Amino acid sequence: MTAIAQEASSAVRPFRVDMPEKALTEMRRRISATVWPERETVPDSSQGVPLAMIQELATYWATDYDWRRCEEKLNALPQFVTEIDGLDIHFIHVRSQHDDALPLVVNHGWPGSVIEQLKIIAPLTDPTAHGGSASDAFHVVIPSMPGYGFSGKPTSTGWGPERMARAWAELMNRLGYTRYVAQGGDWGAFVVDQMGLQAPAGLLAIHTNMPATVPADVDQALQAGDPPPSGLSSEERRAYEQLVRTFMQVEYAKYMAARPQTLYGIADSPVGLAAWLLDHNDADGQPAAAVVAALSRATSATGELTRDEILDNITLYWLTNTGVSTSRLYWEYRGGFFNAKGVSIPVAVSVFPGEQYQAPRSWTERAYPKLIHYNQLDRGGHFAAWEQPQLFSEEVRAGFRSLRRPLVPEPRR
Repeated sequence: MTAIAQEASSAVRPFRVDMPEKALTEMRRRISATVWPERETVPDSSQGVPLAMIQELATYWATDYDWRRCEEKLNALPQFVTEIDGLDIHFIHVRSQHDDALPLVVNHGWPGSVIEQLKIIAPLTDPTAHGGSASDAFHVVIPSMPGYGFSGKPTSTGWGPERMARAWAELMNRLGYTRYVAQGGDWGAFVVDQMGLQAPAGLLAIHTNMPATVPADVDQALQAGDPPPSGLSSEERRAYEQLVRTFMQVEYAKYMAARPQTLYGIADSPVGLAAWLLDHNDADGQPAAAVVAALSRATSATGELTRDEILDNITLYWLTNTGVSTSRLYWEYRGGFFNAKGVSIPVAVSVFPGEQYQAPRSWTERAYPKLIHYNQLDRGGHFAAWEQPQLFSEEVRAGFRSLRRPLVPEPRR
């Protein structure tokens, strides 16, 4: 590659969302033309997303939902695209007014997008207006994972969490950040664990709200379907039982891990896509509980999820045709899920009560020997940043507070 080509590929280009009106018109037409099956034969959601629920959502989506409102919200933020490892990466980059703010890269998951993190940008970049102090400020970078949202779709294999971790380190370096931290939940938690394993120059610590803490003997028993090992504390036994329940409710993940390309229906039908993204098969647990509750919530003064926010995320998947490309991440990954990975850099952990399991402090201290923060919250779930943005932001501030020292102001980009 010539020097000119290298410079062009590493350029950071402004980005703006501008979906064609014809795409929105076609989406509404397809929603209205949905061929519906008969209703489920049970009075609950044990057979999947109930017909009445998805029909009610579809009616609103086709007639009253306004994507342009979400588009305006995105375009009010500085957005960029840059090529990393041959793939265009979209990201939001909001610098704090405080020049000594700590740079932070935030990772989303599935079935999410950068929309999950929109409500935490202001509390993190402008803490003095949201109950914090100037010393709590962050410069915030939120990339769209490859195959998600406005980032490019991989055309070959290999874009798993390990490669994303290297890409985010390159992104922060490209933005001129020589000292930074990383945060993630869901797949983002896998990515930040990999960043912690790779320990790139400049990465000070990670924060996770879906920690991988399960000891090897416990993980082995879980995978084998055996009883829990002897000697577990009551808290550890509770976590074991939660994990047993979780692993019984991941049919969607198993299918994407095995046959993502077969999901043509979610590329052809908006309602098919919506149902797939809504169905987590966890009954009254998380994350479905927060999502289902949001479908009947038009507004929220305290940050809880709303119907429009759920549809913003689903509509982003539809308009970018990323239902299948996002599913391939499950096929790409061949590692364990909640098992301890061996991260040895400083780690902050926030345990939300609605997460798939509540990581015990005993496991967390073993999994992350340089634990700098551990806290169990009284509310919030799997989509913590989306569900409880103020509480989540306070956790991120607290998690990294011990790392702060006077920073040399980072260059503006």
